[in-house]
Amino acid sequence: MLALPPELRSEFKEPFGPVFSDAESLLSAAGRPIVAVGDVVTYHLREAGHEPHVAVVDGRTERETVTEEIRLALEDAEHHRIEVVNEPAELSRELLLSLREAVDAEENTLLLVEGEEDLATLPAVLATPLGGSVVYGQPGEGMVLIDVTESNRATMRDLLVRFDGDADAALAALGV
Repeated sequence: MLALPPELRSEFKEPFGPVFSDAESLLSAAGRPIVAVGDVVTYHLREAGHEPHVAVVDGRTERETVTEEIRLALEDAEHHRIEVVNEPAELSRELLLSLREAVDAEENTLLLVEGEEDLATLPAVLATPLGGSVVYGQPGEGMVLIDVTESNRATMRDLLVRFDGDADAALAALGV
């Protein structure tokens, strides 16, 4: 549905919010619900005693398979599970629809991505209710907290519409 054009890659180098190295500090600053993008972030939130409402994972971190400890901890999570396919540097219709469904659901949901979940942060901010939070990993730095505000939604929407593909259909899939 959407593909990240090469000229837009630099927009993702800097964190979109404050970076935390401690999950408990992050959790005290975060709104609810929390949507976690990434295996390691999800693992750290769970270890700190918080089940994210939605966790988007792909079994990888920094292009490598996650450790056995993280994999087993995420498999143990009591979440509704949805499997989706999402190619690297893309946002599939399946991922967008499933993300919206998961955010709207009463139960906690684990989105298991075959491919890559790195770009799911953008649609997660658009799908999460105002006052909620999206957390993702910043390689080598920690966990980034994005408060879901109108301003942050506008930033993510502005990035999303610059992707190659049908941005209007993508926004419609997210209910935006």
